[in-house]
Amino acid sequence: MVLTGAGISTECGIPDYRSPNGAYSSGFKPITHQEFLRSSRARRRYWARSYAGWRRFTAAQPSAAHVALASLEKAGRINFMITQNVDRLHHRAGSNPLELHGTVYTVVCLDCGFSFCRNLFQDQVKELNPKWAAAIESLDYGNPGSDKSFGMKQRPDGDIEIDEKFWEEDFHIPTCQKCDGVLKPDVVVLIPLSYMVTLKVIFFGDNVPKDRADKAMEAAKGCDAFLVLGSSMMTMSAFRLVRAAHEAGAATAIVNVGVTRADDLVPLKINARLGEILPRVLDMGSLSIPALL
Repeated sequence: MVLTGAGISTECGIPDYRSPNGAYSSGFKPITHQEFLRSSRARRRYWARSYAGWRRFTAAQPSAAHVALASLEKAGRINFMITQNVDRLHHRAGSNPLELHGTVYTVVCLDCGFSFCRNLFQDQVKELNPKWAAAIESLDYGNPGSDKSFGMKQRPDGDIEIDEKFWEEDFHIPTCQKCDGVLKPDVVVLIPLSYMVTLKVIFFGDNVPKDRADKAMEAAKGCDAFLVLGSSMMTMSAFRLVRAAHEAGAATAIVNVGVTRADDLVPLKINARLGEILPRVLDMGSLSIPALL
């Protein structure tokens, strides 16, 4: 079983939150679940920034590590994969992981539950804000993940930092085509709220849906080996999985640059970049964790 985190995507130019150069290092505070629900201004700010960063975010390509994992999965060396990432780079490499924290590629209505493709939402934003969208799309985005591209910093979930004058008054958000509710990314909002639509992504303060959490936990408790790749496991949703696997007797290991929450729990820790390690593992044709663990 494999769990991947932000460290596998930073090599593709997508920033993370917790590394020395991550979003937190500059004082950035991500939007919370409660803030998104409570404030129409916060929702305009989120969606304006997310729309503006979408083209750069989706330009990122799978890394050598993504490709190596997909190859090992197809060869039957990985039986179950979970990712904390919302970028779908594993899918583009050929894997089909359980997305523990959701995905920014789907938008969902908080009122009726209707969900649809993010690209359709982008088209709706453009239709409602033609001049604004044209101004954003005319800018030079530079390379995916470039913090200095036209002075706008990209965030780990794809949004970019833009001045409030660009969205404060004239930016309009699409509503649900089924019930006129509020939309959010399927980075996951669980509490129904009338007249709101959102992306299927887990915002800070939100929770992993129970069926998804249960499926991940069942796999963790039943696996014979659990490998963590590129995750600090500072969120309980990830840490509890490796802890459960360890307590169930599975061999456990971590490959990550920097400290993780499970360093005192897991017997094998390799401090290395995934793009350097995983292609070598692919050449070996195995993801075996030493038997002494």
